[in-house]
Amino acid sequence: MNVLGVWDGHDSGAALVVDGRVVAAINEERLSRRKLEVRFPTAAIAACLDLGQLAPADVDVVAACTTDVAKALARLLPSTREAYYRVRRRQAAPGPLAALRKRAKYWLTEWGPNPVSRAVSRACLGRTLRGIGLGGARLRLYDHHGCHAMGAACASGFERALVVTLDGVGDGLSATVSLLDEHGLRRLAATPAADSPGIFFEHVTNLLNMRELEDEGKVMALAGYAAAPERNPLLPLVQARGLRFATAAPGHALHARLRRIQWAFPNEQFARMAQEALEQAAVAVVARAVHETGVGRVALAGGVASNIRINRLIRLLPEVEDVFVFPHMGDGGLALGAALAAAAEGNGRLRVDLGDLGLGPGWSDPALESRLRAAGRAFCRPPQMVAEVAERLVRGQVVLWFEGRMEYGPRALGHRSILARPDRPELRDRLNLVLKRRVWYQPFCPSLLESEAQRLFADWKGRPDRFMTMAYEVRPEARAALSGVINVDGTCRPQIVADDAAGPWAALLHEMKRLTGTGAVLNTSFNIHGEPLVCAPEEALDVFARSGADALALGPFLVERGGGG
Repeated sequence: MNVLGVWDGHDSGAALVVDGRVVAAINEERLSRRKLEVRFPTAAIAACLDLGQLAPADVDVVAACTTDVAKALARLLPSTREAYYRVRRRQAAPGPLAALRKRAKYWLTEWGPNPVSRAVSRACLGRTLRGIGLGGARLRLYDHHGCHAMGAACASGFERALVVTLDGVGDGLSATVSLLDEHGLRRLAATPAADSPGIFFEHVTNLLNMRELEDEGKVMALAGYAAAPERNPLLPLVQARGLRFATAAPGHALHARLRRIQWAFPNEQFARMAQEALEQAAVAVVARAVHETGVGRVALAGGVASNIRINRLIRLLPEVEDVFVFPHMGDGGLALGAALAAAAEGNGRLRVDLGDLGLGPGWSDPALESRLRAAGRAFCRPPQMVAEVAERLVRGQVVLWFEGRMEYGPRALGHRSILARPDRPELRDRLNLVLKRRVWYQPFCPSLLESEAQRLFADWKGRPDRFMTMAYEVRPEARAALSGVINVDGTCRPQIVADDAAGPWAALLHEMKRLTGTGAVLNTSFNIHGEPLVCAPEEALDVFARSGADALALGPFLVERGGGG
């Protein structure tokens, strides 16, 4: 069965599952070049079908999700979604009624689905799908949190586990706890949207003059630069109540409560208190679920599961055996979750291997060469590209790395990466100021061999994190080797690569081990801050031209700074 998953909301995208195998998964932003795109993923659908060598008529099922009132209205009136996107991304002024509109938005998103909202969503989606040739496919609609949970369950590899979704809002809920066993997924508890831990942190992000739904990671990073408070007035605002969350006020009213507290504290202190409150509540819910069920394996999904400090604390709970975080944990992963939900129907259980997440478009060597010639770029083809890049990194150069099919999800994992030595804070600062152009307190991350992770991390426990979803504490004696990729609290967020993995990415880490004694690199996403990860070679060349990088490794071809164009 050919299943096309579609998500048409924040960070829209598409995914293709053929006979239970994930063939392609792409977010629209990579093709439209608008960060966290909200438009219908027409280009992503076309790209998925192209990668699967399918025509629209070959699709058996289109799987979509979320039919609550707010989503139905957004589908019926797409201009409202676009207007909010432009204000949220600081592309348009909010206007005199901004506060009222914000309050109304959060109030509306607390409403769950009803027969009318489901009918409107089905009609709007059906009309759009017919317009792109997919009218012959069966349209199936799934629950928002069910799709988050299905992605984590299918990819976790666990036979029996707790599957926990931690999110903003969707279909009237903000968090769920489910049990995965031989029969599939069974929901144990659900938190209403009005008590959302994600909306709590979203409001904090907005009050710190950052972009909600985008800059929550910056809040988490900023929190590390404040001392622990003598008292934390945010703790009562978001708490655990058994397997559910409870906030002091519904999301639409919580913003004002937070604003009244914020004025008395510096930004970094406010961020620290919010992070602490969210950590305590999330960890308590998971710990309670493990205690009640006796199940020690946990799979996480939802936007709050991008908080690597929370994920680490859950991993370190004594009663937790192992933790898996779905690599595209936020709403951008819903298309794949919906596709897996449809593919699993009638089969009970479905297991998928996401591999290295190279699920997007790729280009052949002749195609890359033709793009270089068309751009007028001087280039060469080194006999040993891995050795060439490693030697440049050792000399202190910054190298852009474009290899194979584009990654799925928010992290660079060795397909579209910016690379540097991991032990040079001055290189980190150069990347922040000249190339990435991000805030100084936001740390970079390493990619390293699994054998190195066991040596470098003091809190090694559970499976290796292949997808940069977890924080680890670096041993004090190892911090010099990772000084450019460590947060102020002594942790880092690594991609841990199997020593026996095939391909140039693992080979590069082995070469760095040979040359420096540490099999690691600084690895950050191949983009300018605020732009999507590069997808096509033309975009790679554009970023190279606008950046301060020293070289670009485009497949087997090397472009050096000053090399024409």
